[in-house]
Amino acid sequence: MKTDFKSTDLLSKIKSEMKNMSKGHKSIASFILENYDKATFMTAATLGEKVGVSESTVVRFATYLGFSGYPTLQKALQDIVKNKLTTLQRVDITNNLIKDNDILQSVMNLDITKIRATLDSIDRTEFNRAVDAISNAQNIYVLGTRSSFALSQFMTFYLNYMFKNVRNVNSNSSSGIFDQIFKISKNDVFIAIGFPRYSMTTIKATRFAKDKNATTIAITDMANSPLSENADITLIARSDVISFVDTLVAPLSLINSLIIALAVKNKDDIPKTLNELENIWREYEVYQSKNE
Repeated sequence: MKTDFKSTDLLSKIKSEMKNMSKGHKSIASFILENYDKATFMTAATLGEKVGVSESTVVRFATYLGFSGYPTLQKALQDIVKNKLTTLQRVDITNNLIKDNDILQSVMNLDITKIRATLDSIDRTEFNRAVDAISNAQNIYVLGTRSSFALSQFMTFYLNYMFKNVRNVNSNSSSGIFDQIFKISKNDVFIAIGFPRYSMTTIKATRFAKDKNATTIAITDMANSPLSENADITLIARSDVISFVDTLVAPLSLINSLIIALAVKNKDDIPKTLNELENIWREYEVYQSKNE
């Protein structure tokens, strides 16, 4: 049986079930309730060693709660804590994860894992719906705030090669955002990009676009993300690493895939646009000449 917990329901269940648990399970439960921000990033073996029980006892604890195994319990804990941790807590957890290991290898391996997990779990139907919606939109609005702003800029840069009315919504002020999107309508697409810690500005803007009957697309980290609540289409890219630096490799790869899929779908229009741009770039010396 696979259990799906939301918010702090998991912690409430652990607390309520403690009276019926074995001694070993109670030790695990107590540690999780008091240190769930740390427990969520421990392996079953590490958690067992920490509380003085075997790795198999930790696995049985997960199945006792209704999970298919320890990884699914761990994922449920991560969903609870990752939007609540402060930047200082993120740094502390990252130090515990990497310790004295090869930082370059550790970070890149974590990024590789997120890309693979994204590829394995992505909903192809939702992905294709997003491609169709963007292709048919009269206007395309892209919003990403804070660290996600870089993703929104990247996406807007390439969408502008293919479509006429693409707008990267400036996120300098929350009130200014609504000034930029107040004309959005049912013929438009609003793309919201956001990952923990979720920006209230992005959440509110997505709700506004939804209320105006625009097609809303959320690029976020999980199905029950606050952005997905007002999204017609949700594309999930894994960004589970809790760190001082947000891990956006998988989201960027997903956006790359969207751009290429859109280019293939609109392949008849792109060569003309690129030829015109090449002439402009050459005339105004935008790029260094090969002969220089």
